[in-house]
Amino acid sequence: MPIDANKAQDVWKDVGEHVQFSILKLTRENQKVAQETIAEFADRSQAIIRSLKIRDKNLASQSELKVAFGFSQKAWQFLFPNSPQPKELETYQTLSHDEYTMPAIDGDIFFHIRASNEAVVYEAQTQFMRFLKDITEVVDETKGFRYFEGRAIIGFIDGTEAPDVHDAAEYALVGDEDETFINGSYAFAQKWRHDMDFWHNLKTEEQEKAVGREKFSDLELEDEDKYHNAHNVASKVEIDGEEQKIIRMNVPFSEPASGKTGTYFMGYARHWEVTKSMLEQMLEQSDYLLHFSDILFGQLFFIPSRPLLEKIADGDLN
Repeated sequence: MPIDANKAQDVWKDVGEHVQFSILKLTRENQKVAQETIAEFADRSQAIIRSLKIRDKNLASQSELKVAFGFSQKAWQFLFPNSPQPKELETYQTLSHDEYTMPAIDGDIFFHIRASNEAVVYEAQTQFMRFLKDITEVVDETKGFRYFEGRAIIGFIDGTEAPDVHDAAEYALVGDEDETFINGSYAFAQKWRHDMDFWHNLKTEEQEKAVGREKFSDLELEDEDKYHNAHNVASKVEIDGEEQKIIRMNVPFSEPASGKTGTYFMGYARHWEVTKSMLEQMLEQSDYLLHFSDILFGQLFFIPSRPLLEKIADGDLN
């Protein structure tokens, strides 16, 4: 059975102008009620998305709403205890090496909503929560935005190494290696906060050596011109000499008056092991970005395909 991007949620498309990331935790007060609520939500959420896209056509400029949501391993085991789970789905545990740590967060349900109109993002999350608020509590809610030219908040063009959109599905979507969950995706969400004063006090040449690219042109530096732990060195994963890729949709967030600024790292992958290897290597090689950043949390979620959401809605997973 081949990969079919039309059957997937929005896990390999554009980053968007306005972005909402939400992580919810199931209260676990009543398993049967939670299962019934999630089944209804799996059905109604798709109708909400379709409705907002129709309503959006009446706007001066269409917002191109994109939505992906999924479940952690703990949520999967609670909601669908008698069903198989995706082969690579696990509960992300805190990773550490020497002085740096990538903490885990205890979350069950994840939302990644983006559009070019903030009102559409707001309305989507608001309507979703009408169904989920009685069985969940909010663990984290982060609003992101598109920075100038789609650059990262540190001023460099982001996502350079991500596959071209025409090739993205192959890297983002589960294939026939796990047929029950084909066209799903492993989503890793991780929130970074940066010391922007430290970063801005670096000369441009130092910043370029730290990232491994020229700031304006985005041309990659020669290896001898980079720091040994430049970001594009530390985050590059190879298996049997072949570079492994994931779909990155990193988004800046900020409370500029209070100086709380960072990056919400969003990685979709066909194989969680690729993303995990990338994280471990960044720690082991002391990725330069870690020098001026605190990682607040991270967690792994599985994003079901739309046909699998239909099965959840029908109560076929329990």
